[in-house]
Amino acid sequence: MYASLRSATESTAPSHRRRRRLVHRAAPLAALAALAFGAGTIAGARVPEPGERSVERFAEAWEIGDYLTMHRALSPTARSRTSARRLTRTYRRNAALATIRQVDTAAPTRDGDAWRLPVTVKTRIFGTLRGTVRLPISGDGERAGLDWTTTTAFPGLRAGESLTRRTELPARAAILARDGTPLAEGTGRFSRLGPLAAEIAGRTGPIPADREARYARRGIPPGASVGLSGLEREFDERLLGTPGGALMAGKRVIASSPPRPGTPVRSSIDPGIQRAAVTALAGRFGGVAVLQPRTGEVLALAGIAYSAPQPPGSTFKIITLAGALDAGVVSRSATFPAQSAATLEGVELENANGEVCGGSLAASFAESCNSVFAPLGVKLGADRLVEAAERFGFNEKPSLQGAGLSTIPAPEEIGDDLALGSTAIGQGKVLATPLAMASVAGAIAANGRRARPSLERGGSDRRPAPATSPQTARTLNRYMRRVVEEGTGTAADIDGVQVAGKTGTAELRDTTASEPATGADVLPGEEPAEDISDTDAWFVAFAPARRPRIAVAVLLVGQGAGGDTAAPTAKAVLLNALKAR
Repeated sequence: MYASLRSATESTAPSHRRRRRLVHRAAPLAALAALAFGAGTIAGARVPEPGERSVERFAEAWEIGDYLTMHRALSPTARSRTSARRLTRTYRRNAALATIRQVDTAAPTRDGDAWRLPVTVKTRIFGTLRGTVRLPISGDGERAGLDWTTTTAFPGLRAGESLTRRTELPARAAILARDGTPLAEGTGRFSRLGPLAAEIAGRTGPIPADREARYARRGIPPGASVGLSGLEREFDERLLGTPGGALMAGKRVIASSPPRPGTPVRSSIDPGIQRAAVTALAGRFGGVAVLQPRTGEVLALAGIAYSAPQPPGSTFKIITLAGALDAGVVSRSATFPAQSAATLEGVELENANGEVCGGSLAASFAESCNSVFAPLGVKLGADRLVEAAERFGFNEKPSLQGAGLSTIPAPEEIGDDLALGSTAIGQGKVLATPLAMASVAGAIAANGRRARPSLERGGSDRRPAPATSPQTARTLNRYMRRVVEEGTGTAADIDGVQVAGKTGTAELRDTTASEPATGADVLPGEEPAEDISDTDAWFVAFAPARRPRIAVAVLLVGQGAGGDTAAPTAKAVLLNALKAR
């Protein structure tokens, strides 16, 4: 007999340990045999009982979900009667019904012409279930194997029975604002804040096809209502709670569990700031994102704040300058010639409205000089520009469910110097959401460390990561203050409060047929268009600049220049947010 079948005390040991114990115990037995029969006599190996090896292979494969190996452990007759596909389908169906997360088997025992296999099943809904399955053996010698039937597919099943489940879902838990005000509660997901709450809370509905498998593993039936957008989606699994019900073998209840509701989720959303963001957006197509710089807690999201990435325009110059300063490509004392355009690959890339600007690095940033920052991006190089952007969160899987990915192409995909210069000023193929750009501003405000955005009060449990050096962050803090004090962002100036910001105006016209999109305000070689509806207006900011508490980003699609429309919108949000905090 195998050692695993000799002792009752060993019957609960995992199956993968049996052969190792057999080897250890066989050593002294072999030594005794050698003494008994003399040197040179070799003890013969024990002949396994019929089907024993098949049972062990079957049990080991069941523990890891290897259904093809389980099928190979069947006798030839059973394999001809039951296909591998049918066996796999049966076990997977039972695993889904019982919400199995782990299967453990113990040492089998002989029972006439069969083996009894103790099985422990750990489930998500019904806890831990224990029982045995009877494994009949058919065939002789090496051809002996399991004579499988569907009653073998779950412990406790009797002949003619199959596994079913009755499911009972708990009530969906409430979503609360930062101050405890309900944003969505009850079956109707109501809030006394009305439409304001509905915008950020999101909606529920039938399970989308791409999420069916994940919910099935948790025992959520296909007809359940789940979170589809907003906070409802972000916290969906916690709001759903744990389903209950009864696991049935035929008409018998073999396990049951009451539904367990989830606990209310306290979000980071501040109702006052959320109202200010929605009001400031004023029904225009765009987005407003507000967060705490050091924790990443999202205080407000309005419109397409995190769902529809757009070219960020000159707000991206924050990243270009951070990368250039960190790499030593430019010094803080550098000066630049006053000019209206830079020439890259034989193409003139103009400043906004053909303006002449240059001078000190700080002045060039305050005036958002394409003629300075496009060549600076070329000098930095594609590799280092992309690395800088990725430190600020580009190409990173968003931390919020349903958020759009903010992207910059791989270095080898950017193209020539004109394309690289365009990328450095936030055009080309760069895309960002307002939430991502609020996070960029927040990283500068937090002395160079970027906290991943979180919709839960208290922020993410992940520590902020370095986006740029503290020295560079302090420099950009000063330069961004100058943007608001005397540069392109004066419309965001607030009496008595130092605001640090950056404007952006992103071209939307497709120029890929001839040359890449160029930058903050106009196409190379063209006069500024009288119709400004083909530009996105951006503004990112934080305040108070010396002790930042609020970071904001505003995008207004097709609304002209960032300094003209997005900056005053951000000012309105900052005023209300600073009062609220």
